[in-house]
Amino acid sequence: MNTPQPHQMDSKSNHNKNVLHGFFVMLGTTVAEAHTILPLIITYFGGGAILVGLFSSLLRGGAVLVQLYAAFHAQGYPLVLNYMRKVFLFRFLGWFFIGVTILLFGKDYPTLTLFCIGTGLFIFSFSAGFGAIYFKELLAKIFTHKFRGKSMATRQFFSALAAIISGAAAGYMLELYEPPYNFAFLFIISSFLMGFGFWAFGTVTEPVKQNVSVKEKSFREFLKNARKLLRSDKNLQVQVATFLLAYSYLFTLPFIILDAKEKINLDGVAIGSIITAQMVGAMISNIIWGKLSSRGFNKRIANISIFASIISILLAFTASNLFMYMLIFFIIGAAIDGSRISSTNLVIIIAPEDKRPVYNAIQTNITSFGMFFSFAGGAILEYTNYQFLYAFTLVLLVVSFLLSLRLKDLD
Repeated sequence: MNTPQPHQMDSKSNHNKNVLHGFFVMLGTTVAEAHTILPLIITYFGGGAILVGLFSSLLRGGAVLVQLYAAFHAQGYPLVLNYMRKVFLFRFLGWFFIGVTILLFGKDYPTLTLFCIGTGLFIFSFSAGFGAIYFKELLAKIFTHKFRGKSMATRQFFSALAAIISGAAAGYMLELYEPPYNFAFLFIISSFLMGFGFWAFGTVTEPVKQNVSVKEKSFREFLKNARKLLRSDKNLQVQVATFLLAYSYLFTLPFIILDAKEKINLDGVAIGSIITAQMVGAMISNIIWGKLSSRGFNKRIANISIFASIISILLAFTASNLFMYMLIFFIIGAAIDGSRISSTNLVIIIAPEDKRPVYNAIQTNITSFGMFFSFAGGAILEYTNYQFLYAFTLVLLVVSFLLSLRLKDLD
C-alpha cells in the first residue's frame, strides 16, 4: 500500500472525527472535574485529603510512565488503530464501572464504593497511557504537519466549549438528584457520551506505516536505547527542557486564587467568572493557534504561549480587582492550549518516522513531572510569600522562553 498524498491525509472526515472525539471525551470527563466535582464525590463517601489527591492524580494522568512501555511495542506496529480501539473499550468500561458501582453500593457500602471508584479510575487512566502513544501516532499518520495544528486547535476549541456545557449540566444534575444517585447518573450518562467520541475516532482512516523499527529484545534494552537517543539528539533535549519548564506556571497557578481571596471579595459569582475567563481564553486562542500552525509556525506558538505565561505571572504581582484576575486566567487559558499544540506538533516534526512513538514517550514522561510543580509551589509558599513564589516562577519561565527560541520547526 502506497503512502497517501498530503491531500488524502488531511481528509475532512478524519478531521471531523478528531474534533468529535475531543468534544465528547471532554463532555464526559468534566463531570468528574479533578478540582471541583471529584473531591465532592470522594469526601461524600468518607475519603480524606490524601485520597482526593490520589484519585485526582489518577484522573489527570496517573499512567504516564506506562507510555514508555507502550512505545516499546508501538514502534514496530505498521497499524495502531485496532490497539487504540481496545484502549477506548477499556476506558469506557472503567468509567461506566464507576457509575454502576456507586449506584449499587454507594448508599450502604461507602468503603467498597471508594475502592471501586479507585479501580475504575485506575483502569481509565492506565489504558490512557497506552492510548496517548497510539493517538499521537495516528495524528502523525493522518494529518500533515501544517494541517495537524489546525485540526488540534479546532479540537481544543470545541473541547473548551464542551467543558463549559458539561460543567453547567453536571451542576444541574447534582441539584436534581440526591447523592449518591446523582454521582452515579453523572458517570453512567457521561460514559455513553464519551463512548460516542471513542467511536468517532475509532473509525478514522489509517494509512499503513512503511518505516517501522525492529523492537528490542527486552524493555530494559529499549530504555537504554531511549536514554542514548535523548543524549544524542540535541533538538529533543531542547524540546524536552523547554516544555518541562513551560509547566512552571503550575508552581503558582493554584495559589493565585488564594492570593486573590485575600485582596478582593471572592464570592461564587467571582470564582465562576474567573473559571469562565480561562475557558474563553482557551477557545479564542485556538483560532489563532490553528492559523499559525497551518502556516508551519509551531515554534512561534511556543514562543508566544510561554511569553503569555510570563505576562500572566507579572500581572499577578499587582492584581487588585476582579477584572485583572479574569485577565490573568484568560491569558493562562490561551497559554496552556498553545503549549499543548506546539509541543505535540514539534516533537512529531523532529522525530524520525520509525521512532515517533519513542520520541513522544520520552517527551511525555519527562515533561509530565511538571504536573507536580504545584506540590513544590505549595512548599515554597509555606515558607516564603506570594511575591517570592511569583518571582521564582518568572525566572523559570524566562529560561523556558529563551530555550524555546532554539526549538526546531519545519524548514
